[in-house]
Amino acid sequence: MKAPLQDACARPVNYLRISVTDRCNLACIYCNPISPSPRLRHEDILRFEEILVIARAALEIGIRKIRITGGEPLVRKGIFPFLKKLGSLPGLERLAITTNGILLPSSLDRLQDAGVHQINISLDTLDPETFFRITGKDAFHEVWTGIEEALARKSFIIKLNAVALRNVNEKDFSALASLALNNNISVRFIEEMPIGHHHHADHRPVLVQEIQDSIGALGSLTPLPSDQLDGPARKFTFPGAKGEIGFIPALSRHFCHTCNRLRLTADGRLRPCLLSDISHDIKGPLRHGAGKKEIQNIFISCLRHKGAEHIFHPDSEGQVDTAMARIGG
Repeated sequence: MKAPLQDACARPVNYLRISVTDRCNLACIYCNPISPSPRLRHEDILRFEEILVIARAALEIGIRKIRITGGEPLVRKGIFPFLKKLGSLPGLERLAITTNGILLPSSLDRLQDAGVHQINISLDTLDPETFFRITGKDAFHEVWTGIEEALARKSFIIKLNAVALRNVNEKDFSALASLALNNNISVRFIEEMPIGHHHHADHRPVLVQEIQDSIGALGSLTPLPSDQLDGPARKFTFPGAKGEIGFIPALSRHFCHTCNRLRLTADGRLRPCLLSDISHDIKGPLRHGAGKKEIQNIFISCLRHKGAEHIFHPDSEGQVDTAMARIGG
């Protein structure tokens, strides 16, 4: 097996998250900027053929897992033929997609045919009214139908991502966590990150310790090991549970020392860290004739700028200026 990519801190990097669009069919309060920038023009977004060139070059130098994100990736025309081509690239060990789930019921056959291994579904509540408050759309039942149908197939790794929001969905943590008791599913709680000057008014983050306390009645949490292609979640299970609970403590307990990823934005910039506005243009060189070696050198240069850790903590007042929909969720 080829030597893994490494950053300046000697961390192995094997995971690339690729945003294919900044469009979304929801307007979540933690993602939607207060002063939204204009949507990307069609010509500014990487073409699928360009993404495949970049992905092929990245896989040759050590990337092994790719996750497709947005915006909402399932709204982009041509997404399924693209996923099938991406899934067939040599060296790819895990193909994943993150979705809000609205289009999932009509997409499962094509996702399975494309070779998608893992589906991450954003779901911050099991209460339809709170869902509407968070997302701006009365679509909870469509999302829940998609989750049920995906679980019934038993052919995907299913993960639910819940962003913890002060005074919005704190009452829902226990109900969300209980899904892991009887389902082969991973429910992951994410500390809200300071990205994009969004609409959520109360910026005091709900930290992992508070979430653990709120779900404590379900049972004691037993730690689980992670594998090399996992993301940053600290994994646990309850006694006798079929599924897992994950916590992503982006602020209260930095996981930067284990970070194994890069991000490619929809407009063709490579970002070494989610919580930093540093990025490297890859679309420009590619459209000016850059070959595979030059693209790989951009990856290597980007890794040199991947810092030891981000600067944010629970009491931080700063923000990452770029909206999450532009970066890729």
